[in-house]
Amino acid sequence: MPFDPSLAWDSLPRMLFGLANTVGITALTLVLGLAMAIPVTLARMSPRRIFRLPAAWFVMFFRGTPALILMYLVYYGLAQLPSIHDGPLWPIFANAFACAVIGLALNHASYLVEILRGGLEAVPAGLVEASAALGISPRQTYQWVRLPLAMRYALKAYQNEVIGFTKGTAVVGVITVVDLTATANEVFERTYDPVTPMLTAAVLYWCLINLMRIGFEFADRRLNRHLAAEEQRRRKPVAASLQPALARWTGLAAPNTERAL
Repeated sequence: MPFDPSLAWDSLPRMLFGLANTVGITALTLVLGLAMAIPVTLARMSPRRIFRLPAAWFVMFFRGTPALILMYLVYYGLAQLPSIHDGPLWPIFANAFACAVIGLALNHASYLVEILRGGLEAVPAGLVEASAALGISPRQTYQWVRLPLAMRYALKAYQNEVIGFTKGTAVVGVITVVDLTATANEVFERTYDPVTPMLTAAVLYWCLINLMRIGFEFADRRLNRHLAAEEQRRRKPVAASLQPALARWTGLAAPNTERAL
């Protein structure tokens, strides 16, 4: 079945609505996942077992459980508990959009904990010791030394996680959330044309992912601009030393052949 441009154009407003829902789910999940991941990361790196073991169990369980099952458990499972169904949290767990965000955030936070832990452990111990020698408190060291460097080290891994997670939000349609993939399925079920809506959704996903990639690359350049400046300063003396040889080789400047009398 060939691609139908008129169907793609007619369904574009509905597809853009689904894309907006996908962006909203992604943004809220990233914020909630980061809010959960930071304290769990600190507990994961704590020398005390009373904090370290629960954090390790959190990562082990939610990283090993598929996001689809987590959403089922949050949306359908927690609704069966009387404390949820008859309690003040029922408006949240009765909303499919909120349950999708919670389920995805739990899964995302478990991966983000390991990314943050790897970035923090990559910070040279000498910097931390130097901060302590200067009288800087551990809290200030974490805020102004360890965390900025950890963000720089973990940015590439975080970029891959966010991009993969964004495409993974396509599963939210199973709990009645109308995202981009669910909208494409609606168009397919109405027109019996699987090619046009799915290709349209693929193009919109591609645009979204590449916008995110451009944003991450800009952040990477900003965080590592001092490395680019240092590399440029290193190249200048090399270029200056090679300039006479290149000039003689290209014939732009003849070598000095005069003999002293």
